[in-house]
Amino acid sequence: MKFVHKALTTLSVVLACITAQAATCKGKFANPITDICWSCIFPIRIGGATLISSGQEDTQNPGGNPLCYCKNPPKIGMKVSFWEPVRRVDVVREPFCMVSLGGIKLNPGFDAPEAKQERRDGGDQSSFYQVHWYIDPIMYYIQVVLDSGCLENTGFDLAYLTELDPMWKDDELTRILNPDVYLFANLPARAACAADCVAASAGFPNNLFYWCAGCQGSMYPLNGNVGAHVGGVQASSLLLQRIIGKMHREGLMWGAHGNDGLCGYYPIPIMDKTAYKYHMLYPIPQTSKTPGPPGTGKTLVSRCCQPLGRTTALWGSGREFPYKGEDFAYQIFRKRNCCQGALSIADGVPPR
Repeated sequence: MKFVHKALTTLSVVLACITAQAATCKGKFANPITDICWSCIFPIRIGGATLISSGQEDTQNPGGNPLCYCKNPPKIGMKVSFWEPVRRVDVVREPFCMVSLGGIKLNPGFDAPEAKQERRDGGDQSSFYQVHWYIDPIMYYIQVVLDSGCLENTGFDLAYLTELDPMWKDDELTRILNPDVYLFANLPARAACAADCVAASAGFPNNLFYWCAGCQGSMYPLNGNVGAHVGGVQASSLLLQRIIGKMHREGLMWGAHGNDGLCGYYPIPIMDKTAYKYHMLYPIPQTSKTPGPPGTGKTLVSRCCQPLGRTTALWGSGREFPYKGEDFAYQIFRKRNCCQGALSIADGVPPR
């Protein structure tokens, strides 16, 4: 009996240690050389001609005259388009665990809701995560392109912590942001998301189904409650889409594409899902290219980033694992259409 008691005590201690370790904050500073999929910035188009494509996916660009004109500041230039890496997202189980800052744990002096996974009786497994939103215009602050008005000119910054947002856990409060959720809380609206899943897996998602997050589930509610948890990669990809949608709904993220984006940013309260691509930074950087959807003819083009809503079955296998692989970080690329100034009308010289 003493042996059994001793064994059970030892087992309890071991399990307690494993549980404590499982909640330990882990992360990594992304190496801009080895951890960023730089081919995601393609295609690059200048004046209507494709400069570099590298087989990457793209959306429609402003047509017509390759020249463009802006009033404020006055300038004439060429139409330019590319995909700019501008934001970074952490999706974490432990509150204030900063995955993208090397796995440091902040201590603000108060508690916040922790992640959970639970299975309802006769229903799907649900989950909850916290999300961190970073301003990360990496092309600007590492000076890949110097003195370009087409880049977001700011530095790296931690801009949003859902631990400080009372709506991130509460579905009732979140309806302040998305009152239209009542229109889509029905079976036909949910069934329509299957079409969005097909569209996103073959190309880009369909903005007609703006309440859908493609194959990842429903865009609503705009918080951290995942109603149908399939896996960590799927759930974190869903929350990545929700936080982008939430930032747009709150006016903290603006559009930068299309004809309206040629001369600057503009508010777009309902996110354009086709304006974003993303790839994983942690726990396994998504830099190895995998076959994407069929391209022209019978050719499968290899890519290392994907549009919002694409099924994680195409790229997420093996990217979630115990202990160090249950929190996630992603790099977000935003479509940028810009009038690259060649001549400043104000003073007749190239803009500074």
